[in-house]
Amino acid sequence: MELGQEVLEEMTLLRERTPDIQGSVACTVDGLQLACDLAGKAGEQAAALSAALLAMSRRMLVITGQGAFEETLISGTAGFTAFYAAGPTIVLTVLAGPGANVGLLRLEGRKTAAAVAAVAARQR
Repeated sequence: MELGQEVLEEMTLLRERTPDIQGSVACTVDGLQLACDLAGKAGEQAAALSAALLAMSRRMLVITGQGAFEETLISGTAGFTAFYAAGPTIVLTVLAGPGANVGLLRLEGRKTAAAVAAVAARQR
């Protein structure tokens, strides 16, 4: 099975098991979209911005000596956006609605990022 399709299956499982999640997008660290589970046409733009945010987050951790990157969480008035490194080459971005259980979002986001990283490792 193709990498993008397997990644999309993991992202669909994430949305199905976590009711507050509205969708997700996976991209390469260069910003190229691999899979999209978002409504509308925001996937490519979200992918490009996700890669840029991952690079900035990693750089901030290096500069401040705070260790390896785990996640970046953005809280907005209409919900949350969480970014995860899914192995060395993929970024997983997850959107959740307002009032979402942030602990569950973080737990399930990390679990899905690990699953996506495993899929990518098998494909190499």
